[in-house]
Amino acid sequence: MSGRARTEQWLRRTWQHRGWFASLLWPLSVVYRALVALRRTAYRRGWITARSLPVPVIVVGNVIAGGAGKTPLTLWLVQHARQRGWRPGVISRGHGRRAEGVCAVGADSDPADVGDEPLLIHRRTGVPVWVAPSRHSAGRSLLQAHPEVDLLICDDGLQHLALARDLEICVFDGRGIGNGWLLPAGPLREPWPRAVDLCLQARPSGDAGRTIAQAHALQRQLVDWAQTADGSRVALAELAATPVTAVAGIAQPDRFFDELRSRGLTLVRTQAWPDHHPYDDWDLPEGPVVCTEKDAVKLWRRHPSVLAVPLDLRPDNAFVEALDRHLDRLRAAARSL
Repeated sequence: MSGRARTEQWLRRTWQHRGWFASLLWPLSVVYRALVALRRTAYRRGWITARSLPVPVIVVGNVIAGGAGKTPLTLWLVQHARQRGWRPGVISRGHGRRAEGVCAVGADSDPADVGDEPLLIHRRTGVPVWVAPSRHSAGRSLLQAHPEVDLLICDDGLQHLALARDLEICVFDGRGIGNGWLLPAGPLREPWPRAVDLCLQARPSGDAGRTIAQAHALQRQLVDWAQTADGSRVALAELAATPVTAVAGIAQPDRFFDELRSRGLTLVRTQAWPDHHPYDDWDLPEGPVVCTEKDAVKLWRRHPSVLAVPLDLRPDNAFVEALDRHLDRLRAAARSL
């Protein structure tokens, strides 16, 4: 495990409790809270104006630092919207990318230019995906290039108040709100509770996790197969007989390793990297290597034999029913224009 990954893991553990270190940072979180409140007030009173787009916009995000399942939920939403007759597109900042300005994501895009998560979304779904620091600029460019798109899903945009939205979905993982304090004393990007249209939470993790009262249940688990860059699949049950190396450059790599072990895989070696790790100088070890889908979009450029295990996400029925009511509302509003 890299030094940065160990630091991130330690912070996540620290942020689950109001211990001495978190208490030491609490005064800074009070300043942070004031700045967040000032910014929201500026938008609410019209001192700063959020910009709208000509089609409905769904924003997917979270209020807790670190991966909580935003991108897997975005993938699910794209597929569900298609089933309901929509033609969706996705906009994102493209966290960690080196390119500037507005950029379309293609199947052969360099993840360093467009971001690993937008590239994963485009490859998995095939829908138009555009990235830019300004989500409004990304959406406007996407709609100009793809006028057939009638719904935009913004991946990780809950705090991006510059973009007007028609539906907000907040997702939590098993940590809940952690110790309930804002950064840097806790994991919260903004105070909770806050008004959102829909909320989802994966099963709380042990005694540390807090259940979000208004959240719908979210089941997330690895599928029972892995695939290489050419689409060839192998069942995880077949891999159980062979020791494998597992690598993960995500917010919570240990969770991925534990899920692999729960499927019967023998991990002779694990390599945990910080979220969005580029793998530029990584050397392929001997034997089978298993990774997440997000890691695969970077690793497959040099190591197509690496095995990626997708994540299957399933919201509860009540969430799906509530979402469909919102989608029907958005369609009716769009038709009335």
